[in-house]
Amino acid sequence: MRRRSSTTSPRGSSRKGACFAVLVLTAPLLTGCEPKVYGTPPVPPEAPALTVTDPRDGRTPLSEFPGDLAERVRRATDSAARAGATISMHLLDRRTGQTISNGDASTIAIASVVKVFIADDLLQREKNPSPADLKMIEDMLRASDDGAAEILWGRGGGSAIVERVADRYGLPHTGPPGNGRWWNTVSTTADLVRYYDLLLSGAGGLPADRADIILSNMAAATPTGLDGYPQRFGIPDGLPHEPVAVKQGWMCCIGSQWLHVSSGAIGADQRFVMAISSMQAADDATARDTVTEAVRTMFPAGRI
Repeated sequence: MRRRSSTTSPRGSSRKGACFAVLVLTAPLLTGCEPKVYGTPPVPPEAPALTVTDPRDGRTPLSEFPGDLAERVRRATDSAARAGATISMHLLDRRTGQTISNGDASTIAIASVVKVFIADDLLQREKNPSPADLKMIEDMLRASDDGAAEILWGRGGGSAIVERVADRYGLPHTGPPGNGRWWNTVSTTADLVRYYDLLLSGAGGLPADRADIILSNMAAATPTGLDGYPQRFGIPDGLPHEPVAVKQGWMCCIGSQWLHVSSGAIGADQRFVMAISSMQAADDATARDTVTEAVRTMFPAGRI
C-alpha cells in the first residue's frame, strides 16, 4: 500500500494522535502536531466491469433485484466519474445471496469505519464490558467520537485489533494501517459487506447480543459527528425510506482528494448490506453530495 504525506488533518478525524487539533480544511496543523500520512488506494482500472452474481450459477441475476439496477449502477458510476470522483460500490442481498458491484475493487483507507472493528474486537475479548467501555462504543458508533477510538485502539493493541477482526471474519483485503494510525486501516467495499453479513449472521464469532450492541448504535447514528461534520451522506440520505444502521467514514486529504465511505445494513429485517466509497478532488460538501447522489441514482425511489 503506497502512502502519501499531507499537511492537512482529516475532517472527521480531526483529533487524531496526541495533538488532538481541531482544524478547518485549509488550516495548517497546530504547533506540535505531526504531519499525517494517509492511505492512498491504487489507481482503479479505467473501465471496471460491473458484476451481478447469482449464488446458484455465478452469472444470472436473480429476480429479487430490479432488472434495471445494473444499468443504474453503471449510470451512477459514470456520473461520479464525470464529476471527477472514483466510487466503489458493493451490495449484498442476504436473503438470496445475490451481490452487485460496480467492479471497482480498490483498496482504501476506511477512516472512521474502523471504529466498528474496534468495538467488535473489544466485545469479543471482554467478557463483561464496563459501563465506561459501552459508553465509548456508543460514542464511537453514533457520533464517531475520535477520542474514544484513540483510547480503545491503544488498549486493544492498535493494529492487532484489525488483524484479529480480519482473521475472524475472513477479510482478505483488510489490513492494519502502515503507520499505526487507526484511520489508515485499509479494506475494500466487498470486505466491508462481508464483515456486516457475518456480523449479522454470527458467523464472524460475535454473539448475537454483542452484535446487537454494534448494530443498535449504528442505527442511532447522529446527523453530525462529534466534531460537527455532517454524517448522513451516502446511504442514509440516499435511501431515506429505508431503516438503516450505518457507520460513516471521511477524511482529507489523500493528495487533493476527499475520501467518504458509507456502509452498513439496510431494511427493517436488515436484508441488505452495502458499502460505497468515493474519492474526489473537491470541497467537502461537493464530495459528500457526490456519494449521496450515486446512491440516489442507483435507488431513485429512496429504497432498495
